[in-house]
Amino acid sequence: MRMSSMIVCKRTQPFLHNIPTGGLDMQILRPQPPKEKVVVVMGATGTGKSRLSIDLATRFPAEIVNSDKMQVYEGLNIVTNKITEEERRGVPHHLLGVIDPTSDFTASNFCNMASAAMKSIVSREQIPIIAGGSNSYIEALVDDDDYEFRSRYECCFVWVDVSLPVLHSFVSERVDRMVEKGMLEEVRKMVTPHVDYSRGIMKAIGVPEFDKYFRAESFSDEETRAILLEEAKNEIKINTCILARRQLEKIKRLRNVKGWRVHRLDATEAFRKCGEEGEEAWEKLVVGPSTMIVGRFLYNFGPKVYGDVTVTRAAAMGTAMAAASH
Repeated sequence: MRMSSMIVCKRTQPFLHNIPTGGLDMQILRPQPPKEKVVVVMGATGTGKSRLSIDLATRFPAEIVNSDKMQVYEGLNIVTNKITEEERRGVPHHLLGVIDPTSDFTASNFCNMASAAMKSIVSREQIPIIAGGSNSYIEALVDDDDYEFRSRYECCFVWVDVSLPVLHSFVSERVDRMVEKGMLEEVRKMVTPHVDYSRGIMKAIGVPEFDKYFRAESFSDEETRAILLEEAKNEIKINTCILARRQLEKIKRLRNVKGWRVHRLDATEAFRKCGEEGEEAWEKLVVGPSTMIVGRFLYNFGPKVYGDVTVTRAAAMGTAMAAASH
């Protein structure tokens, strides 16, 4: 059950006392308005960012703002791995499948649209959860040149991490599943003889890799087509793994160089397990700790979390989890 939206998710600023007023700008000394709170779910492709954002949005009064630069486009739902209506579990989503697939969507476009979405969400006394793998877009939004975002919002950054060997194996299997679900046919409908792979959604991993297959398909025998399809799938897997490494490097730079306070959750064991064991590991290693982190951030209860280490007592954990489920 989601938390009551009547709880105010803001942190008040301390009032300044006993400061001489002579020669000082009194505007500076006035209490600053409380900042709205925003949760940002980060991680490499395939680590479960969308899943975690839904898990959190069903525990807190929240709506989700997509920050994946390919998922903002309309179409190619299999290729871009858009979360389905059923998987959204009734949680409102913004910037998901709303942009013309032939247009270019820039970081500036994202900042403008995400800011508008967040203001709308906050006006309904809901918490914006920004979730997606385009960390350059998130950085442009949070660390804008005029400091407008930081002056208005306070952020809680949650990073879902999976060890690269395990993630690469998962990504490989996911590409195979995407092809089985109709990825090839989905791309075929979008490709034209003079397609430009440098614009819009056509830049997405999983589109240009099929170009050689489509060009040779009409005059190739079945064996040749099978070989070309396998080559395309392998190229998609390689490019996706390269993307994952770049995304991880970006997150580490934001954390270690720019000083963003990012809470890391290691989901590796959840990815190693299957079925019910995998679900239990996800709840224990990802959903539970992230609920604690976000609960403390929003309402100032629960354990303190520093980087990868959670400092808590069992009683405090039980109290936080109980509160977050009502």
